[in-house]
Amino acid sequence: MTSDHSTPDWEQYANWDRHYVWHAFTQMRDYQPLIIESADGCILKDIDGNELIDGVSSVWCNVHGHRHPKINGAINNQLNKVAHVTSLGMSNPASIELARRLAEITPDGLEHTFFSGDGASSVEVGLKMAFQYWHQRDKPKPQKNTYIALGSAYHGDTLGSVSVGGVARFHQMFEPLLFNVIRVENPNTYRFPAGVTPENATQYYLSQLELTLAEHHEQVAAMILEPLVQGAAGLVMQPSGYLRGVRDLTRKYDVLLIADEVAVGFGRTGTMFACEHEAISPDILCMGKGLTGGYLAMSATTATTEIWNAFLGEGIKTFYHGHTYAGNPLAAAAALASLDVFHEENTLANVAEQSQLLCDLLATRLAKHPLVGDIRQRGLIAAIELVADKENKIPLDPALGTGSNVCLAAREKGVWLRPLRDTLVIMPPLSVSSSQITQIVASLEYGLNQLK
Repeated sequence: MTSDHSTPDWEQYANWDRHYVWHAFTQMRDYQPLIIESADGCILKDIDGNELIDGVSSVWCNVHGHRHPKINGAINNQLNKVAHVTSLGMSNPASIELARRLAEITPDGLEHTFFSGDGASSVEVGLKMAFQYWHQRDKPKPQKNTYIALGSAYHGDTLGSVSVGGVARFHQMFEPLLFNVIRVENPNTYRFPAGVTPENATQYYLSQLELTLAEHHEQVAAMILEPLVQGAAGLVMQPSGYLRGVRDLTRKYDVLLIADEVAVGFGRTGTMFACEHEAISPDILCMGKGLTGGYLAMSATTATTEIWNAFLGEGIKTFYHGHTYAGNPLAAAAALASLDVFHEENTLANVAEQSQLLCDLLATRLAKHPLVGDIRQRGLIAAIELVADKENKIPLDPALGTGSNVCLAAREKGVWLRPLRDTLVIMPPLSVSSSQITQIVASLEYGLNQLK
């Protein structure tokens, strides 16, 4: 094979992309390349110079926009010091400072941070940490060797995170490789079980959980959940008070609580962490995606001092888990800069302002469309669920690709969106402007009106 050193055009890149790159969650037979060459703020620019609003923040991770000068500068400054230092018996100032800052901003009691590379890895760490804790704490309970998870949960794609996940279409192929999990009902506020209403939904779902805990708590090491919003399940929103109730019940039955804030953390729901909405502190908190502002791969798992203390001692008490690039100084520098930007630019105030505008526009421009069954929102996380029958909440045939078709049409209006089947997702960078929010909603309105 010979190398061609001339500058490739779009067609050449597209051919290489289709042949050499195996894309995540993508049927490569049908893949149509979209090649982004540069970006600025909330705007992506493809290789031909076409501009698109990044309507899902590069799949839920970009926080302050692309090419933010503060974050770029922090990475460049760190490059002039050292690019990588192992965390195996060694450290660096950037990751030390980041761990300290995370202890300050996370819910009370979470003071010890284990770094890894992505959200699934942070969950894997949390699961193993909880399991080992029960084996070696004072008064061990080694029989606690399983987990409770929600129906339709998504926690990543490693085997441990897949085991506690519950989206069958993603992971059913790997079922023989997974460990058993006790699954409780998904607290859905759109499709209630028979007899359940918005008024009694919280109590219903918590009573189902308590029945499970009462029966199985002696064998359960931890319950894991995505606080407030189940992401890949279709942005399913939990009823008010559910998260608080879960925390109370897990304490009552001596079960650890792992909060997976990989998708909902770092301002997405309007507070820095979703757990703050109901003033709860988990035993273990998993972070990723927005940790570095969406710039570099890094995740973190923070734990309480009680859990930390169970790992102090000789030999087997060590947490034998690690990642080569864990605590990478470049990623840590980006994360520290991102936290500074939250303060300097009053990012959460912009989230509040744009969230209200988004809520108003969705209600006035999309809610009455005959295919729009439900609109649900937490901060700058919004979902528009499309249905075949609005009154009876009957789903569309997934084979029609309705959600994908709407988002493809939205690109004609300068907005890039990626749906969850027939749930349209709006999750822009937190720096998004009012005009960009308006354009995002208008593009979806246009896309819906193009359906035949």
